[in-house]
Amino acid sequence: MSSKLLNNGTLHILLAIIGGFLLGLVRPELAVSMRPLSDYFIKVVGLLMPFIMFVLVCSGVAGIQRQEKRSRLVGKIVIYFQVMSIISLLLGMTTLFFFEVDQDAVPLVHHVAVNISMATLWTTISGAFHNLLLQIMVVALVCGVLIGRSEGVGQRLHRRLEQARILLFRVLHGVLKFAPVAAFGAMAFTVGKYGMVSVMPLIKFVAVIYLACAVFIVVVLAGVARLVGEKLLSIVMYVREELLLVAFTGSSVAAIPGLVGKLEQLGCDRKLVHLILTTGYTFNLSGSSIYLTTAIMFMAHLSGVDLTGLQLASLLLVCMLTSLGSTSVAGSAFFTLIATLTVLQVIPLEGVGLLLGVERLMKCRSLTNVLGNCVACIAICRWHGAVDRVVLRQELAR
Repeated sequence: MSSKLLNNGTLHILLAIIGGFLLGLVRPELAVSMRPLSDYFIKVVGLLMPFIMFVLVCSGVAGIQRQEKRSRLVGKIVIYFQVMSIISLLLGMTTLFFFEVDQDAVPLVHHVAVNISMATLWTTISGAFHNLLLQIMVVALVCGVLIGRSEGVGQRLHRRLEQARILLFRVLHGVLKFAPVAAFGAMAFTVGKYGMVSVMPLIKFVAVIYLACAVFIVVVLAGVARLVGEKLLSIVMYVREELLLVAFTGSSVAAIPGLVGKLEQLGCDRKLVHLILTTGYTFNLSGSSIYLTTAIMFMAHLSGVDLTGLQLASLLLVCMLTSLGSTSVAGSAFFTLIATLTVLQVIPLEGVGLLLGVERLMKCRSLTNVLGNCVACIAICRWHGAVDRVVLRQELAR
């Protein structure tokens, strides 16, 4: 029993979190210097991500090509992701009514008139494909279709992809052994850097972000889970170790191996798990979408910008396009925010620097992304009839 407890990954992370918290309180200056422990961990995981995404998506698409009704499956995935994206963006836009700040406290240059043209929209669309992971996703999808439609050579390449997937997961599992070290560095830096003092507008911004993500989880994700006959709480408890890993390392990518394994154990079809989960890590990032529009609403208030109904509609359209360039890699949502504000030209871009101070606190963003993709995987597999319902109920009941 004691040996099992000592080898428990959750315990290691919790102890690291407690240690980082205490160091941040006792030795703030030393704690701030612990930031590289978390940053380097995320960078290493980010280096592996393009290879993992290509192998998983390519292998998943190749396997799907041999299944019947694959066009219906792709349609279900696209529709589900788009609906979740629109809901999360709209939810973030409703936070406009929560921000009542003293505009004199943070003086920003006032805005210029909004100018959304077809040329601007086309620039936004083409700019999204400059993202490396998005390019890799497109190549993986094309390669997967070609491999899936080939017989002899395609089957051999598919087996090679599966072997590469196993190898990459072993490498990533080795990297994840250092997750407690990363969790220690992240917690120590956060506590040492911010302590108990912060700027009030930023505190409200963080609180509203967490509230919006909580509403999305409790209302939207719980509703989807209920539609397919499951309880969201059971799903949360089942993937709690992965969620804890994401919360205290800031890397949602690090949870992929564990999520893939657990979703397969739930009885979900392996090929669909690979396809839905990995594509969801680029196209189904509800937490990042909530952050994107909430941050824009926050910056609009600080800048004294009163957005009209037409401007809000234009904002929604532009965010739907720029969010295509988002990924699950830490910090990508912040760069998507910059890209969106650059296109809109409504809010002074220099004001975005204010949000850097709380970027490390956006844990709810990553948690919502990961949990949203878990629910998406279970829901789509259920709707497609690609899950063993008996196994699903038994595993969640445990």
